[in-house]
Amino acid sequence: MSKFFGETLRKLRQERGINQYQLANALYVSRPTVTRWENGTRLPDAVMIKRIAEYFGVEVNALLGEIVRDDENPQVILVDDAPLILRGGLSVLSDALDRATVTGFSDPSEALEYARSHYVALAFLDIDMGSVSGIDLCRQLLEINDHTNVVFLTAYMEYSLDAWSTGASGFLLKPLTTEAVHDVLPRLRYPIFGGGRI
Repeated sequence: MSKFFGETLRKLRQERGINQYQLANALYVSRPTVTRWENGTRLPDAVMIKRIAEYFGVEVNALLGEIVRDDENPQVILVDDAPLILRGGLSVLSDALDRATVTGFSDPSEALEYARSHYVALAFLDIDMGSVSGIDLCRQLLEINDHTNVVFLTAYMEYSLDAWSTGASGFLLKPLTTEAVHDVLPRLRYPIFGGGRI
């Protein structure tokens, strides 16, 4: 947990554009204390963790990584900017992965926010979403949790080479089908239920 906390704290601090000294002053601790938190050698007490969460405007459990994987009900997301495709894909995923919690997003930034507070085991991402590339979204999701399995969805085969360079687990052509979902599960980098059906 201390390593996760340290990485999360460093990321939050850097996203806000503040240095360790500034954070230490805001929290009324010394800069070496912040350094120890960030390198994972120390973990703050409960009062300080609450203060840090309030300072950054995040949930305590997201800061600590307490929302860990739930192998009984893994979190699965689908991100696609086309509402019709999103609705159809959610229906297919809910049928194919009946023990998973499946959530859809048309806005990639909302998907990222969700991933910061949930352990996303599997993400199905449209590659071409206008101003946001699914490939870029994949990289950001993997920064949040490098054990998230990513499967790209697209109607265009020419994207496949770029998609593989991200460390994705799979690549499926639209429209999404139950059979295609079941076929990709054994190829996930981080197996869910031993690579079998969910």
